[in-house]
Amino acid sequence: MTTLLSDELLANIGRQSAPHRELVTRRDIRKYAIATGNRQRKYLDGDQAPPMFHVALFWDVVELEELSADGVSIDKLLPKFPLERAMAGGLKIDYLQPVYPGDWLTATRTLTNIYEKHGRSGPLIFYEVDMQIVNEAGEPVIREKTTRILR
Repeated sequence: MTTLLSDELLANIGRQSAPHRELVTRRDIRKYAIATGNRQRKYLDGDQAPPMFHVALFWDVVELEELSADGVSIDKLLPKFPLERAMAGGLKIDYLQPVYPGDWLTATRTLTNIYEKHGRSGPLIFYEVDMQIVNEAGEPVIREKTTRILR
C-alpha cells in the first residue's frame, strides 16, 4: 500500500507557531457572552470569560484573499497536504484556570502529529495541533488539542 505521507511532510511534526499574545478585555467578554447566548451574570458583566472565549481571541484578522474557499483563515502553521477537503476530527480542551479581564494570555500552537488511515472511500490524512495558553506568569491556563481529517 502506498502512502501519501512523504518524509518531507512528516518532518513538519513539531513545527511551532510564534507566540501570539492578546489582552482579555471586559468588553470582549461581554460581547462574546451575548453573541453565544451565554446568560450567566459573571459572563454578561464581563467578570470572567466563558468557555470557548479563547478561540476567537487568537484568530488573526486577515484580508479576504487570505481566506480559504470556505471562509476560514489559512493556517500558516500547516504544510501543504496532498489531500485538501477538511473535516473535524475532534477537539479536547482542558481549562486549567479561569480567564479574567485584564489577563494577558499567550498562545503557542504546535503541529504534534500527522498520520494516514485508509477508509472505504480511500486514504485519509489526520493531523493534530496542540495549543498551549499561558498567563503573564507563564502558568498554563488552557490546553487545546485539535484533530482534523483530510480526504
